[in-house]
Amino acid sequence: MQTKSHELTRRELIRRSIVTGAAVGVPWFVSGRACGLAGAAAASERITLGVIGIGPRVTYNLRGILPQADVQCVAIADVQASRREAGKKLVDDHYGNQDCVLYRDFRELLARPDIDAVLIGTGDRWHALASMLAAKAGKDIYSEKPCGLTIGLCQALDDTIRETKRVFQAGTQRRSVANFQAAIRLAKSGKLGKIHTLFASVYTPSIETAWLPGEPTPPRDVVDWDLWLGPAPWRPYNRAYVAGGWRGQWDFDSGARLLDWGAHTVDLCQWANGADDTMPVAYEPGENTITAQYANGVKLVLDCLKTPFGERPGWVQALGTCPVRFVGDEGWVETGDGGGIEVHPASLKAELKDATGKRESGLDVAAHSRNFFDCIKSRGQTAANSRVMRHSHIACHAAALSWILKRKLEFDPVKEEFIGDDEANGLRHRPARRPWAL
Repeated sequence: MQTKSHELTRRELIRRSIVTGAAVGVPWFVSGRACGLAGAAAASERITLGVIGIGPRVTYNLRGILPQADVQCVAIADVQASRREAGKKLVDDHYGNQDCVLYRDFRELLARPDIDAVLIGTGDRWHALASMLAAKAGKDIYSEKPCGLTIGLCQALDDTIRETKRVFQAGTQRRSVANFQAAIRLAKSGKLGKIHTLFASVYTPSIETAWLPGEPTPPRDVVDWDLWLGPAPWRPYNRAYVAGGWRGQWDFDSGARLLDWGAHTVDLCQWANGADDTMPVAYEPGENTITAQYANGVKLVLDCLKTPFGERPGWVQALGTCPVRFVGDEGWVETGDGGGIEVHPASLKAELKDATGKRESGLDVAAHSRNFFDCIKSRGQTAANSRVMRHSHIACHAAALSWILKRKLEFDPVKEEFIGDDEANGLRHRPARRPWAL
């Protein structure tokens, strides 16, 4: 569903192809789903989806998307043949056909005029650039997080989305999960008193710069190593990278790994503070925390957990991973991926009745992806739109840079630059490998 005029043109082409069997220049097919049979939406109402990068996370996402009757996945692009083929099997088995088209180079997928939207699940190094190329190709975008490897890329991505007027959803799905929403409502209701401190759990930051030993580069059709690297600096191939071992590597990961959870938890704190249009103005690293300060006086504490998937000291363990806590003068609320909510004083539990019995996991993407597809139809703003992403991601990157530089950093949230610190400002950007420089 590009612009309305394009949408009508495409629908007319589909109608004619169904009637006449005519080809329309790209890999078209006419199935029961295309005609609106077997409970599927008619072609004129269906959103056609392409996938760019299909590792474990996007496979999980797709399992929640494929049953949606008004969405049809028609193509997958991945630089690894094994992942492409596994993705095709998942999609074709669901639809009962062999129609999912595979690409090694995602730019061929973006060139298809029949694709309305893309789900981007590459590694961090590609998220922003692939999203911007998709927007310029007229596609709406659901991008896994972190959406940008640097502050500069988060800025450029938001600018591109606004210029192209595409629908964008960051994969920070906890904005669409009931228990997190309920905790936010309580924080904003005033019933906790004046909010003064927000707590966001994050990984303990780390940086790895050593290269893994070089191995023979596979044939391009097996693993396109050059395209896998994309804008990242060149290094020798090692199979561990493409199997997920890129995480933690400075060249490939975001903000010294801080954004792995911070993109979720800092984002939720931003929301609780009504700060979607801004970010903290100061960041200071401590022994196990990074403390940020908003212009309105609210404090944001990033709690760096040594074992985020194990013991989480200082948190209510039973609430699960990715916990957040919002503290006011008269009470506090804490929640996490397990779906439960703890609140003090206990009398406030009645305020959480809307979340009672709703035990979605924080990993669940069903409601978040549904919000994305509904906004494609309405052309409205998604729950985690590019403006929301820009500010929460930049806050995470700024916190990470304070940890990297081991000093307090002051930040201008309007100019989006560090105050009086050329070294920190220089780290807002990284050079990209040709031809992928912006």
